[in-house]
Amino acid sequence: MAAQPKVVIIGAGIVGCALSDELTARGWTDVTVLEQGPLFATGGSTSHAPGLVFQTNGSKTMTEFAHYTGEKYSSLTLDGQWCFKRVGGLEAATSPERLAEIRRRHGWLTSWGVDSRLLSPEESAALHPLLDPERILGGFHIPSDGLAKAVRAGEAQARLAMARGARFHGHHTVTGIETTGDRVSAVITDQGPFAADIVVSCAGFWGPRIGRMVGQEVPLVPLAHQYARTTPLPRLKGLNDERTEASLPILRNQDAGLYYRELVDRIGIGSYAHRPMPVRLDDVAHPRDAEMPSSLQFTEADFEGAWADSLALLPCLADTKIDEGFNGIFSFTPDGMPLMGESPEVQGFWLAEAVWVTHSAGVARAMAEWLVHGRPSTDVHECDLGRFEEVQLAPSYVHERSCQNFVEVYDILHPLQPIEAPRPLRVSPFHARQEALGAVFLEGGGWERPHWYEANASLPEVALIPGRNAWASRYWSPIAGAEALVTRERVALYDMTPLKRLEVTGPEALAFLQVLTSNQLDKPVGSVTYTLLLDEAGGIRSDLTIARLETERFQVGANGNLDLDWLRRHLPGWGHRPAVAGGGSVQVRDITAGTCCLGVWGPRARDLVQPLTDTDFSHQGFGYFKAKRACLGDVPVTAMRLSYVGELGWELYTTADLGAKLWDTLWEAGQELGVIAAGRSAFDSLRLEKGYRSWGHDMTTEHNPYEAGLGFAVRRTKPHFTGKPALEGISEDTVGRRLVPLVIQDQQSVVMGHEPVYAEGRPAGYVTSAAYGYTIGAPIAYAWLPAEHAGPGTPVEIEYFGAKIPAVTAAEPLFDPEMSRIRR
Repeated sequence: MAAQPKVVIIGAGIVGCALSDELTARGWTDVTVLEQGPLFATGGSTSHAPGLVFQTNGSKTMTEFAHYTGEKYSSLTLDGQWCFKRVGGLEAATSPERLAEIRRRHGWLTSWGVDSRLLSPEESAALHPLLDPERILGGFHIPSDGLAKAVRAGEAQARLAMARGARFHGHHTVTGIETTGDRVSAVITDQGPFAADIVVSCAGFWGPRIGRMVGQEVPLVPLAHQYARTTPLPRLKGLNDERTEASLPILRNQDAGLYYRELVDRIGIGSYAHRPMPVRLDDVAHPRDAEMPSSLQFTEADFEGAWADSLALLPCLADTKIDEGFNGIFSFTPDGMPLMGESPEVQGFWLAEAVWVTHSAGVARAMAEWLVHGRPSTDVHECDLGRFEEVQLAPSYVHERSCQNFVEVYDILHPLQPIEAPRPLRVSPFHARQEALGAVFLEGGGWERPHWYEANASLPEVALIPGRNAWASRYWSPIAGAEALVTRERVALYDMTPLKRLEVTGPEALAFLQVLTSNQLDKPVGSVTYTLLLDEAGGIRSDLTIARLETERFQVGANGNLDLDWLRRHLPGWGHRPAVAGGGSVQVRDITAGTCCLGVWGPRARDLVQPLTDTDFSHQGFGYFKAKRACLGDVPVTAMRLSYVGELGWELYTTADLGAKLWDTLWEAGQELGVIAAGRSAFDSLRLEKGYRSWGHDMTTEHNPYEAGLGFAVRRTKPHFTGKPALEGISEDTVGRRLVPLVIQDQQSVVMGHEPVYAEGRPAGYVTSAAYGYTIGAPIAYAWLPAEHAGPGTPVEIEYFGAKIPAVTAAEPLFDPEMSRIRR
């Protein structure tokens, strides 16, 4: 049996304590936890955390983290005292917009399997008698929400870990991390060194300081958040004692950016309704110099509006005043999600940062599974440290976006709502041409992405596009529908530049990719293959399009930075994993920034490109899923005959310096054919009509290829590929759930994703992607459903803002099932 790795956890806040428990419970007992402050009230964010565990989140992953946190802490006690109390959660709606929002949030929890219910004002006040029912329009109750005693829960888990062999050292300040080669080997403290095979930074807002010790950027910003306690409230007298502490539901008034909890006979009030207050780490005292360095002086002026709003919602607070308050420091990231995973540069250096008490045990479980078993059971791509593009790690970007996430923490955010700043950041070579056509840009991964073009407002097809409900009308225009129809009728240009492009080269390039991907790549030069990246459990890490451009050169169309990170981690000689290829040479390079891509799609696509080149673009001369080098006019391109909109056409790649020339060449030649520029909104509609999946939305590591309808991308005849053994015995006939298309009966009801799906009157699944299908004339939604409810023609209902919308499952693809339009 292999020796256990020596694990050093930096930070004995609730995340470090939870991780020590989860690791030792799985048999990794050589665990040392180092804390610069005292044990266990360390002086960090855990020490002042109010402990509210609300599960409602549009992210399935974050809801699961919170749910597990409540479940685990409910099972813990410390010296006979509770660590978690299920008082329930209540969200109050004080505006029509918030009333609609809590209905949407009820749908999220139904999708993720958490019980909740919508309440009238009177029912809300009966549940929380301090509420004025005249001030609210409705409520949202989650019975399994509750209060965590953060320091107590941390110590309880630490004791469990210590009983299994873990060691905790307080008053040990980490001063450095030693590496041997590119791998951690020891943690240096002011009390001496600690040998380490694995180091996990659970240092909270001090995380960036730890990361700098190994050259790892930790993109978080410490921000101060106001919290105040009232004087005793007569209405609470005798209701609680010091041991019970609270009995009423924890309460949120998100319209005002406020939350409330009982503190025996007082009320604790937390506020996000103030300016962002970023904190410089150099200005935070060391725990040896301050009892609570994460607790800063209360700024009363910032709380005046919060107090007025509190009096309006809870009139009985007029019998109290603010007794004390502080500005407590905690962590925000550019996208509001935690930072989890192993450094892409320093082997053995892991992070679990920007984790609130709400999600602490869930994150710790996922981290322990990742470390011990190689993968978390919960999909964590939204939290993976490697998710950020390099430009998103710029200090100015991290600061601005993290501060904005603080401002928006309780805001009603639309799924398509783009960030406002810093923009524009990344633009394709076509950007000036797009601006001239009135492109309406949204943002993704730092890229400006046209969603439709105002220049197309005069298209006659615009009049054919039906309206939609108010929510779905945001960040949408009927012009997008016209662009989709013109793509089906004539030809359109789509900017595909923001999609990640990687180049894999070298004598071992084929062997390297063969082992990592599910489909057969040993094909002649000029072949293009759709394939999957699977993990060891057969879960879908990503889907790729791989073109063999030369014997030892492949171009990989990927989903994002996580794919680049995964390939690099499996290069020969990297890290603790065995090389997937032999001793030969393999290089992986990100070529996105130096290249660009236009999708030319539609029935007249060949009429557009063929006159511009001597290369044969006929169906016989240039087959589907093939690639060729060609010159279109003066522009050398790599042309790939692919279509993610279900029409004849090509993806045309060239270098960034020639992008504008490529656009102009195609635009000028296409005028007599009625060419248009089309945006992402039309693209999403067309891809769903064809049933093309979007990784991260339609499938993740929690799904296998056969469940996702992608079994055609698995070649079991290959001798070996990652995940192959896990797929033994699994087929489309044996899976218990399926990703299926739903056709919605109501023309106005264009859902947006994450809505629950009911079968036979009970929650059965949830929507992944959705759009209006302009060609088929109906709204479309893809959803995960149990196999028994997934057959074509099954009536289901989608809960949308509290209403049930009839839909029916259908066979896919919904458009052109014979594939005749692509292959002509």
